[in-house]
Amino acid sequence: MKFSKIISYFFHPINFPIIGTILFFLYIPKFIFKPQEHIIITVIFIGTYIFPILLLWLLKRFEMIKSYYMVTIEERKFPLLLFISITFILGHWLYKSTIVDLLSLFFFGYGLSLIGVSLFLYLKIKISLHTLAISGLIGFLIYFSYFYKINLITILAILFVLVGLVASARLSLRAHQLNEVLLGGLVGLGAQFLVYFIYIM
Repeated sequence: MKFSKIISYFFHPINFPIIGTILFFLYIPKFIFKPQEHIIITVIFIGTYIFPILLLWLLKRFEMIKSYYMVTIEERKFPLLLFISITFILGHWLYKSTIVDLLSLFFFGYGLSLIGVSLFLYLKIKISLHTLAISGLIGFLIYFSYFYKINLITILAILFVLVGLVASARLSLRAHQLNEVLLGGLVGLGAQFLVYFIYIM
């Protein structure tokens, strides 16, 4: 149980946008000026990490949520709308920059997947955000490696092992049912692939 809590904490969904961004800049084969790279990373870190943490803290302080994991369906609805807005705003900003338009797809994909999560909430299905986030990163890295013809097989293999650990941890903690964990993976992957196919059409 303690191991599952550690896994859930370290691989919290909030970590994956910045992880994906850093991996993008580590492996992108074209040159990008370092000051531009640092500005993009800083803005994304503030937008997807600092701001959401502050937001969740305020929601918990005003008792709009009981825990940072947003256990119940009702707790998730309002924060999800805000996170959808953040991801689409960042995606639009990155796309308009033209320097890192492929990275913008990562955020559009997350935004689309969160819309899917919101729709499932109205069906009383609480999709796992943990498996959605890590699967979204996997989907992004698959088309990122394909687009730039680079080998990311080692990183992808590690992520596939991690998604199994994360899914097992969520089930062990009884935070989700098996179908919610699987749906998280499918929605996360599917949304990323969908935005990429739209992009290359």
